[in-house]
Amino acid sequence: MGRRQRDAVFIGLLGATIVSGVIALILFLVDGSDVFGLPHAKYGMVFDAGSSHTSLYVYKWPGDKKNGTGIVSQALSCNVEGPGISHYANDPAKAGESLKACMEKALALIPGDKHQETPTFLGATAGMRLLRLKNSSQADWIFEEITEVLSQFPVNFQGAQILTGNDEGSFGWITINYVLETLVKYTFSGEWIQPPMAEMVGALDLGGASAQISFLPPGPIVDLSTKDTFRLYGHDYNVYSHSYLCYGQNQLQKRLLALLVQTNPSEVVRNPCYHSGYEDTLSLADLYNTPCIHSTLILQILRVEGLGNPEACYAAVYSLFNFSACQGQEDCTFDGIYQPQKHGQFYAFSGFYYTFHFLNLTGGQSLHTVNTTIWEFCQKPWKQVEASYPEEKQWLHSYCTNAIHILILLTNGYKFDDGTWSNIHFTKEVAGTDIGWTLGYMLNVTNMIPSEALVLQRAESHSVWVAGVFFLVLAIVMSIGTGVTYCFWSPD
Repeated sequence: MGRRQRDAVFIGLLGATIVSGVIALILFLVDGSDVFGLPHAKYGMVFDAGSSHTSLYVYKWPGDKKNGTGIVSQALSCNVEGPGISHYANDPAKAGESLKACMEKALALIPGDKHQETPTFLGATAGMRLLRLKNSSQADWIFEEITEVLSQFPVNFQGAQILTGNDEGSFGWITINYVLETLVKYTFSGEWIQPPMAEMVGALDLGGASAQISFLPPGPIVDLSTKDTFRLYGHDYNVYSHSYLCYGQNQLQKRLLALLVQTNPSEVVRNPCYHSGYEDTLSLADLYNTPCIHSTLILQILRVEGLGNPEACYAAVYSLFNFSACQGQEDCTFDGIYQPQKHGQFYAFSGFYYTFHFLNLTGGQSLHTVNTTIWEFCQKPWKQVEASYPEEKQWLHSYCTNAIHILILLTNGYKFDDGTWSNIHFTKEVAGTDIGWTLGYMLNVTNMIPSEALVLQRAESHSVWVAGVFFLVLAIVMSIGTGVTYCFWSPD
């Protein structure tokens, strides 16, 4: 046999060897999931029942946790149609009915064999806190209707209740630090590590009825009512958190209008925070239907006119904060509320983000630029503003008030200044995950759910395993044959 023939035989045997080896590898990979049983995925659902709307979030994590806490990712978000559940005070049954569509969407995503074990929770925030203060029976009735509806679904329903303001803030702190990987981080070497605590950030949340600030202070927390302790990924954290009820955007708008009515009683209310040329009607019955305003109810309809005067608007909103209660105290914000020394970077979301996003102020602009932009916007005539933002008409008249409210809250209240303003980052989501309290709540819940270990188990598909062994042996035999052919088969 000539050299050319020998080489052809060698190439043929080598090719067959490679093909056999590849087939064996594929068969082992395909059947590998049967040989090594990975921990099953876990799911959890949380309803965020805010003052203006409700959202459902579905979370997922592997059964094997890291130092007692799950590695959680967001699998679904669903906005419930209609207003917040507190708006159903006169028709509580609709509060429960409104949740059904999102529940059905979530259950379509979660595997059927996981439904019964999926923890499901509804947490209500400031809107229901206010309703409970105003009429506890109506609040209880809403929760009864919600419980009746959610209990009908095949899930592990864990209740519907009102979150404390501090918990809402603290869970938001957990969320933002988790998605930024400052609580736990996966390294290139394949290990989960705890980053330095100095990298942790604070959380600033602004809803319709309340505002929250939460952070990890460099020193001890003196006022224990503002302290929340968590154990996450094997480490303990003492978080400062406080919620300012009645300082959310919707409630502050009402408080401002009530102030203007009370200081200048007449049939026309002139609001310096509304754009010049803006007109609307105001029902005092709707205005005074909140515990945030203490006044004798007068069933009357008034006309509202905008003045477009940011200086007067600033002064009016400023007067709604009780800064004199903290006079001479460094560790105090307003209304006599204790706040320790701030530390590190802060992420501002919810109302903070939406208002500043509208004004194009989420790009790290200086405090001077923020002031100038807000002043210029508030001075624009209503017709010009209306023509410039035709799709924003529902909330358009409120942006000037909200922006000045945010400015006073962050600077005079939380004491950010020219030097620390750049530490605030306005954002809606990070790495595809919505920022809010729900993810932090779910991470805390995973601490109470048992882990599943990696289990070595017998291959279920015996025929596939045998085929893999056959092709592996065949590859070995053919590789030996190829070597012998090449070394000992001399050409003629």
